[in-house]
Amino acid sequence: MSCDYAHRVIDARSMIRSTDWAALHHAYGDAADAPNMLLDLLSEDPQRCGAALGYLDAAVLHQGSLYSVTAPAALFVAGILDDPRTMTRCESALPWDDRERPLRAALLDWLGSLAESVFYWDEDEDIDEDDEDDDEDEDEEDEDAQAAAACRAIRRDLYFAVLPFLDDADDAVRKAAVGAMGYLMRAPELVEFRGEQAQRMRRLAHDATVSERAAAALTLGSWGLVPQAFLADPDPSVRAAAALASALDPDPQALAEIRRALVDPAAADDWFAEHLPQLAGKFRFSLVEALLRRTRSFEEILPEALAIARMTNAYTVESDWGPLLERAFPARHAQGQALTAAQQEFLSAIVDNEECWGSVANPMSWFGKTGLPYDRESLRALVSGT
Repeated sequence: MSCDYAHRVIDARSMIRSTDWAALHHAYGDAADAPNMLLDLLSEDPQRCGAALGYLDAAVLHQGSLYSVTAPAALFVAGILDDPRTMTRCESALPWDDRERPLRAALLDWLGSLAESVFYWDEDEDIDEDDEDDDEDEDEEDEDAQAAAACRAIRRDLYFAVLPFLDDADDAVRKAAVGAMGYLMRAPELVEFRGEQAQRMRRLAHDATVSERAAAALTLGSWGLVPQAFLADPDPSVRAAAALASALDPDPQALAEIRRALVDPAAADDWFAEHLPQLAGKFRFSLVEALLRRTRSFEEILPEALAIARMTNAYTVESDWGPLLERAFPARHAQGQALTAAQQEFLSAIVDNEECWGSVANPMSWFGKTGLPYDRESLRALVSGT
């Protein structure tokens, strides 16, 4: 490879000894417990490793939040990636993650989540700079801002720590490394490496698994690049993943792939046996977002909207049928106002879908925004014209 590999070598043991952990904080208080929890990652005991993974997720990067302990903990994690003991197979202690895989893959995933959080922090900071009410000096003193700055400062170190695992022989490790690199490459200080990594991703078009090709297409799209080769992939899931790229918004072929994928949204959700770290939630969520971005009227997306309405549920309204409902009713519906044929057909599908109703309050705000009744029977009466 052509890039300059001069970088700081991370000494994980030195990080443990030289860091005043008790002076740092995580989601649940001071981080005096961090050294023991981090060292458990090298215990080769699946239970202890799983508990340490849970600690990283729940305390050090709680729901994507950054703390003063996050950056030094991340450097320790990056420093042990090449330790053979990180190939211990384990599960996270957290109940919602029951994947058994090499610890190394889980640690790479965690570094990717950290890079994602820092990226979104960067975006929020850009928005805040335009707010005249913000006090810049006050922001610099803010603990969250300092934690974000510390994490931002180590992204180059994390890049070089993740780099060797992009071609790892273990599938889970390799996929996790690609996912982490996808978020790291969004950092402005790493833009010099983006061309090289883009070439690597494009090479995957020829000799990788379906999920790896889809991940590569999603990664290129997230960098604002055009994953053109993947748009011609023989597999429809890879073509759909490539079609999500915002750089392909003007491309009619990309829109056609989005439409084809949404003929059967449930099947599209099941295309990838393992969750791709480049996707936030169900695959259909990203498909709906791209469809709405590239179209203007509700009538032109009615077939896709009906496909979603017939399989969705109350819990996912924020990501699929809620935005479609908003497109269907760009202006608030007034009492007594007649429905268009497209509106009537879409609402009828929602009324008929049992999964959209019950004790879940999530849809209420979407009906409120559009001026529609939230009560199912009232909505049924509106649809039937009675």
